Amino acid sequence: MSRKAFELLILFALLAGTLAVGFVASQVTVPNIPGWYAGLHKPGFNPPNWLFAPVWTSLYVLMAVAAWRVWRKAGLRPLALYALQLALNGAWSFIFFGAHTIGFALIEIVLLLAAVLATLGDFWGKDRLAGLFFVPYAGWVLFAGVLNAAIWRLNG
Repeated sequence: MSRKAFELLILFALLAGTLAVGFVASQVTVPNIPGWYAGLHKPGFNPPNWLFAPVWTSLYVLMAVAAWRVWRKAGLRPLALYALQLALNGAWSFIFFGAHTIGFALIEIVLLLAAVLATLGDFWGKDRLAGLFFVPYAGWVLFAGVLNAAIWRLNG
């Protein structure tokens, strides 16, 4: 297998694995939207439900490409932070939508944001474009944290 083919295989694996986390999380999220989530009090800045899937899909693709770029330059070691933030990302849906524990989800999303920022900083130092690919994700997670906090306040 050529180096180029191997690199594309790794890109595909990172895309598939990252999108799989989103897919698995959606399996607990989507069934809870029309019932439990619809019944919650939400702030005026809560986006429409249809917006979340395309935003998350775009962010997952950017994340995977960023991880691939860093892997090409620095190998597997920097992907430990990537894996940590990805695990925290997936866990949030199970905590918020699956367990309906809004307060615990707020604590978890703060940890997620810290892991995302650490990954962004690490990636930035290895490949500036990879770091830039993480900026929208960090912004969205920050927004999601503010939204989580507002929902917790309104429903606590």
